[in-house]
Amino acid sequence: MRAEDGFQLTAFTERNAYLGDPVLPSLLKRILPSSAAAEIEPDLVRLGGEVITTVRAICERATPPRLTQYNHWGQRIDLLETSEAWKELKGIFFEEGVPGIFYERKYGEFSRVYGFAKLHILVGDSHVVGCPISMTDGCARVLELVGTPEMKKDIFPRLTSRDPSFAFTSGQWMTERPGGSDVSLTETTAVPTDNAKDAMWPEYVLNGFKWFSSATDSNVSVALARTGDVKNGSRSLSLFLVPLRLPLIPQPGVSTPSPMSNGIYTHRLKNKIGTQIVPTAELSLESTKAYLLGPLNQGVKNILPVLYITRIHSAISGTGHLRKCLEIAVAYSKVRLVSNGTQLLKDNALHVAQLASISLVYRALTHLVFGTILFMGRVEAKVATRDDELMLRILTAVVKAFTAEKAASAMEEAMTTLGGMGYMEEVGIGRSIRDALVEKIWEGTTSVLALDLVRSAKDPATFAAFTSWGNKIIDSCSPELERELEVPLGELKAAFQQIQEVYSKSTGISPLVPRPALLLVGYAASATMLLEHAVWSDSTKTAERGADVEVFTRWVSEGGLRQSSKEVQTALGLGKERITMNSTLAYGPKL
Repeated sequence: MRAEDGFQLTAFTERNAYLGDPVLPSLLKRILPSSAAAEIEPDLVRLGGEVITTVRAICERATPPRLTQYNHWGQRIDLLETSEAWKELKGIFFEEGVPGIFYERKYGEFSRVYGFAKLHILVGDSHVVGCPISMTDGCARVLELVGTPEMKKDIFPRLTSRDPSFAFTSGQWMTERPGGSDVSLTETTAVPTDNAKDAMWPEYVLNGFKWFSSATDSNVSVALARTGDVKNGSRSLSLFLVPLRLPLIPQPGVSTPSPMSNGIYTHRLKNKIGTQIVPTAELSLESTKAYLLGPLNQGVKNILPVLYITRIHSAISGTGHLRKCLEIAVAYSKVRLVSNGTQLLKDNALHVAQLASISLVYRALTHLVFGTILFMGRVEAKVATRDDELMLRILTAVVKAFTAEKAASAMEEAMTTLGGMGYMEEVGIGRSIRDALVEKIWEGTTSVLALDLVRSAKDPATFAAFTSWGNKIIDSCSPELERELEVPLGELKAAFQQIQEVYSKSTGISPLVPRPALLLVGYAASATMLLEHAVWSDSTKTAERGADVEVFTRWVSEGGLRQSSKEVQTALGLGKERITMNSTLAYGPKL
């Protein structure tokens, strides 16, 4: 039989990436002022259509980068070549106003919501262009906060430009071979030049090896380097703006020089499981010119805005990829016939139950991410309260870790709903899974972020603000809604009480508690944001009121909050014996 004969599969058709989203339109209707929504929504509808047509077509043409270190004559050239499609995708992000929207601040505290809504729609069809865009965003924020007037005049406008021919992208160089996430072991050194006292461009030279650069084709990067005694660990690190090429400002009509022009040598490109289109490399810095950002020996403090921003970008990557995978699964269920061709998958109760469980995760994560973005928007627009600032401190760690943990497994579930078709590369779910898996590692693993959350608890006001926020939303339920949600509300209140007790321990937290405790915070925060939406839906009598209330109920009772609470309680009771046995299970008995 020829392939053209016999049964033919029906191709599925995806909906507009914005209009078909089960969460975003309703969520934005609630949180955006009506005047802003009237301007923003048509733009998102337009982008939602272009993503599944124009942007996806460009995405399919992207190929991995290539590095040629030596030419035919044995001369070192370090020629990095990226595909035209990769460059086009970066150009689309700039033209769409990402990250420009964040800094134009036309919509004040809601500018972050608008820009991240675009990212959420774009992520699944952009080959992780959001990675260099996130670092560009972070670099812009650092320059806005601690850059010199000259940097703000010459570099900041390029980092936030909508013109691809003018715009700069930035990298972020922290990771080195000795320490990974532990920057206290940074080997790269920075030595002042004769121009170090220049108030506009305080110049240093850097020497070292950066093990992981995710934007090797960028124009600039922010980098940590040691300016004091190595015995002082991270307290002797400073932050620098590094030009990838010299001169820093491109000259019109002059060909683009190699990074070797600033003593930057590409050791090799990384061979990664996913994000294969992103030019990630190992770099040697040899007398590389760089400019000090902020006070000397305060590099970790000065780079924190980059970490906060990139962690939220990381969370958007998780929800954006999951959005695409869920849409593919739903679209396929509408065309795939089963039961001898008598039933569509969408009419099979068991199949729909699986789709509903994936949708539940997607809804919870999307509300958690955009709830966190709201706090960031308030802080950047300078309308935040002290409690808002403390909430952002907690949630940037939680949203990144929790979303990374939950989104990848939900994508795997989406793949299985297509059977063997889901495993095919052409469908696109496989690439989303591979690309999203890195979010469990980039910008801190769950365990690293769990320890960061413990550090934040040293200020008692931090989790006091978190508990106050949760109780305020719980108390906003109408009497009728409170009666309807009596059981899940009780469990949510208990979770907040447990969290407060765990993080307020004066004797310190057991080493086995931080990870499950972070996940419990993630469940409680996402449940609270789902509740906030359900309260709004109930009070405004929306058509989705029943579904919104059910989503909150299921997330508390079935989504994992109950189990997470039990795991924290178990971890609190574990001691040295458990730690010793863990070592035995991992490495075998000591001989």
